[in-house]
Amino acid sequence: MNSTFKRRAFQATTLAVTATLAFGLSGCRDSHGPSVDSAEKPEVTIIVGGLEKVIYMPAMLAQQLDLFNKEGVKVNLLGEQSGASAENSLLTGASQAVVGFYDHTIDLQAKNQCLTSVVQLANIPGEAEMVATSKADSITSPKDFEGKNLGITSLGSSTDFLTQALAGQAGVKSYTPAKVGAGQTFIAAMSNGGIDAGMTTDPTIAQLVQSNQGKVLVDMRTEEGTKAALGGLYPAASVYMACDFVQKNPQTVQKVANAFVGALKFITTHSAAEIAAKMPKEYANAGAELYEKSINDTKSMFNKDGKMDADGAKNVLKILDSYSANVKGKGSSIDLSKTYTTEFVDKVPAS
Repeated sequence: MNSTFKRRAFQATTLAVTATLAFGLSGCRDSHGPSVDSAEKPEVTIIVGGLEKVIYMPAMLAQQLDLFNKEGVKVNLLGEQSGASAENSLLTGASQAVVGFYDHTIDLQAKNQCLTSVVQLANIPGEAEMVATSKADSITSPKDFEGKNLGITSLGSSTDFLTQALAGQAGVKSYTPAKVGAGQTFIAAMSNGGIDAGMTTDPTIAQLVQSNQGKVLVDMRTEEGTKAALGGLYPAASVYMACDFVQKNPQTVQKVANAFVGALKFITTHSAAEIAAKMPKEYANAGAELYEKSINDTKSMFNKDGKMDADGAKNVLKILDSYSANVKGKGSSIDLSKTYTTEFVDKVPAS
């Protein structure tokens, strides 16, 4: 085993132990404390793996459209820079829900924890592997990742999982995963040579292309691009919660699901300009026109009904079982029926 993957295995083990201990603490609190459903107006904290990322736009959009309040639930939205950090907040009981990638529910089940997606926001990642313009002639496909520094948001994040998959499918034996976050920290790492290529989302993609600092190498913002890169759909952005919380608080979960599906319907029935106008103005810090373009380039990824694509879920498991250090070899023991449910989106009132 080479040094890169030895280091990865050690870090994955450390994260697993930390998550297991944290979940034990939160599990006790959930089991014996009062249910959120019993409150006159339930309150839920939702951690988002990057509030400004377009792939997670339905969370802030639902708040901006006042959909949570209309459903009678108070929602506190808090941002984290990666799905791994958001996941840890859920495990420690700091939040009741996460807007992050579905693959974390499979990853955690491999560590004997139960998380379930209650609203599937998208059935594709909405990510792109970007290559620094200065390296574009020498890195023309994932086969060229050998020995390179590849940017990810953090170890154990979905950008980490996807990078492992692209490299593994290309037969790459060794590369260095570099934790560079998202947004300006990612752009800085690419512009100063800290990374050769990396996985990120809009609006960062649009900023890199416009400034000619980076080029799109693998585009997973469309179904066609996702299938070409990963052999099928890869359900990604979702609203997931601890299974215990979902079982104890179905009324609150339904209110949250109603609001998120309402945001998805708004996205599918409005233009990028109309959507951008509803979002916080600071999200367009690189310019209103560029922000609108980033939404337009990504908005087709979103589901309109919040339902999981069952074959896509199977493909996520297949990929993680093949390339993820945490899941590899455990695929046959994963119960996908526990990693997502359509119970709540099936009950969303028609509008």
